Amino acid sequence: MRLRVPSFVKGRHYAENFGKQWARFQDIQLDSKNGTSISKDYLEQLIGCRLEELAGKTVLEIGAGTGANFQYYRNGAHITAIEPDPYMLERARKRATEVSANIELHQVAAEELPFADATFDFVIDTLVLCSVRDPRRALAEMKRVLKPAGELRLYEHVRYQNPIGAISQDIISPVWQWFGAGCHPNRDTERLLRETGFDLTSVRMRKELPPIPPMIFSRPHLQAVAKRPG
Repeated sequence: MRLRVPSFVKGRHYAENFGKQWARFQDIQLDSKNGTSISKDYLEQLIGCRLEELAGKTVLEIGAGTGANFQYYRNGAHITAIEPDPYMLERARKRATEVSANIELHQVAAEELPFADATFDFVIDTLVLCSVRDPRRALAEMKRVLKPAGELRLYEHVRYQNPIGAISQDIISPVWQWFGAGCHPNRDTERLLRETGFDLTSVRMRKELPPIPPMIFSRPHLQAVAKRPG
């Protein structure tokens, strides 16, 4: 679960300072000690399985951010996690030393996964595809590294299914990206999953945010289980 540094941040020194503060903000926001992180039960609801089921499996977490999910993985789970932002990754590395699961971290983008074909049983994606530069390529990479019949467990905010809502997202998208660290509110992730060649075994649309600005523009969320054919 991550956000990247906003595009309006310019200059190496300023970007470094901003990046460090942005990672700190994310860490505080998602710290379970502050009561602001998602709970284990809620994370299990989002990915559609109990985390204990991942024990003994090979798991790839996309866009780990500061490692907020790490605390919920248990002994016996081998978790490979990627995060392109160096300041987020620094905090994730610290978190990885504080948990019982085996966490292996890589600084890499979702579009360029450095893993062999058919490596993982599961890929976990929670609120990441909205901000990657090329979601189609990222999904193709996730499919490539999954074993045959391996599962992508995905939770993303997505494009409205009704035309009026979708048009409103298209209109607000340039401003949203500028203020929202590259976040695109209007991506049709379900369509991209199908076009990438995944078999969708479970699809559920959720609207947990209130229908008021600004949350209304990112209100529809997709919860999906997508399998690599094989």
